[in-house]
Amino acid sequence: MNIAIFVSGSGTNCENLIKYFAGSERVHCALVVSNKFDAYALVRAERLGVPTAVAPKAELNNPDVMMPLLRQYGIDFIVLAGFLPLIPNFLIEAYPHRIINIHPALLPKYGGKGMWGHHVHEAVKEAGETETGMTVHWVTPVCDAGEIIAQYKVALSPDDTVDDIAEKEHQLEMKYFPKVVEEVLKSI
Repeated sequence: MNIAIFVSGSGTNCENLIKYFAGSERVHCALVVSNKFDAYALVRAERLGVPTAVAPKAELNNPDVMMPLLRQYGIDFIVLAGFLPLIPNFLIEAYPHRIINIHPALLPKYGGKGMWGHHVHEAVKEAGETETGMTVHWVTPVCDAGEIIAQYKVALSPDDTVDDIAEKEHQLEMKYFPKVVEEVLKSI
């Protein structure tokens, strides 16, 4: 099964997924797509021998660009790993129940427009939450509203800074995200 990993930032989850599936006979990380030319995830992917492509907003929202690109690499499944733009409806329709996303909070809390990266962790801190976590969910046309596949939690201390919260949540991603992707792919 060929997967495409969509990224916007530094790419730690992307690199983790590529390394996790490197020896797999069933799953192949065939392509990394970023909406940003300067996303460090592209460097990580290239170092690991995975082809990359950049699709800024106009290209991402153009089926005449994206569909041939995904067909070229025989993409069967899409994993969003820190990808910020909304996925266009034509991709959701072309890959029904075959696009998943990771979110750095326990949805439905702290999801939706503007809730990404540090913004999420700041909101968790400001609310005085006693726990946070990560959510993996199916992608739908509504931001962060897809059915939840898996959630993992971690306890927070009142002394935790926003950076502490981010680090605790990130450790969950590193430990669990590849395993969740693998389980989802086994069910297809």
